[in-house]
Amino acid sequence: MIVGIMADTHDRLSLVDKAVKVLNEQNVELVLHAGDYIAPFVISRFKPLKARFIGVFGNNDGERTGLKRKFKEINAEIHGNFADVAVDGLRIALLHGSEDELLQSLISLESHDVIIHGHTHEAKTHRKGRTLIVNPGEVCGYLTEKSTVALLNSQTKEVKIIEL
Repeated sequence: MIVGIMADTHDRLSLVDKAVKVLNEQNVELVLHAGDYIAPFVISRFKPLKARFIGVFGNNDGERTGLKRKFKEINAEIHGNFADVAVDGLRIALLHGSEDELLQSLISLESHDVIIHGHTHEAKTHRKGRTLIVNPGEVCGYLTEKSTVALLNSQTKEVKIIEL
C-alpha cells in the first residue's frame, strides 16, 4: 500500500489543495497527517481525498473542538496527540513531534516499525535499528520555502519525498 504523509499545513489552502491533488494522483490508500492544521476551516479542503484520512493534533492546533467537528464532517479520523496505526502488518506511530522527549523515547525504544512526525518543518527520513523515522516536511512552505509531502510504500518501507 502507498501511504501519503503530510504535516504542518498551517492554513495554507492553495498548497493543501495541491497536496490533496498529488496524493490522489499517486493513488494513495491512506493519508496520515502529523498535525498543525491550525484552524478548523482548512479541514474541508481534505474532503476530496480519495483515501482514508487519519490525523493527530500539533502544538499550534488550538481550536480542537472545532477541528474534531470538521474531521467528523468529512468522515476522517482525528486522534489526540498520538495515534497507533496498523498498516499491512506495520505498526506506525503518528505524532506531531513537539514533545521531543516523547519522540526521542519512541525512537530509542524502537517500539514501532515506522514513526511519523512533523514539527521541525524539515523533510527527513532515517533509521534507528528496525525503525524508520519519517518527517514529511511542511506543506505550508513557510520555514523552508519548500512545500513537501511523503509517500511510504508499506511493503518495502521505502519513502519518497515529493516537492509540491
